[in-house]
Amino acid sequence: MESILRAAFIYLFLLLIFRISGKRSLSHVTTFDLVLLLIIGESTQQALVGQDYSIVNASIVISTLILLEFVFTKLKCAWPFLDNVLESLPLVLIDDGRILEDRMRHEEIDLDAITAAARENHGLERLDQIKYAVLERSGGISIIPRQSS
Repeated sequence: MESILRAAFIYLFLLLIFRISGKRSLSHVTTFDLVLLLIIGESTQQALVGQDYSIVNASIVISTLILLEFVFTKLKCAWPFLDNVLESLPLVLIDDGRILEDRMRHEEIDLDAITAAARENHGLERLDQIKYAVLERSGGISIIPRQSS
């Protein structure tokens, strides 16, 4: 029973911490982010299994984590508001060409990230070519270019 409670606590704790820390796409992970994730992974492993390194305990912990993920997925489908609380919503960063600096500051996104997404996805070179830029739930930035007249 202790393994189940440990797994549930760690799952909920990490869910909360990552939700608070903001959006970050795995394709945009910095070296610092990678090192942090490795350390978190090792710390999580120690917290999950404690002193019991048996296969039975590992199986219980893994089963608990998968069950929790399954339950949360079902709950998010049943109550859409819970999905928004746990996963956040897409956030407009450029609205009809207007840069929303307060949102960018809050999400720690700079103009370089937006222009990089515009270049990579649409070959755009300047900010005035962007109609909308949206920070997606996954942490990626979607660009909707202005229509050329």
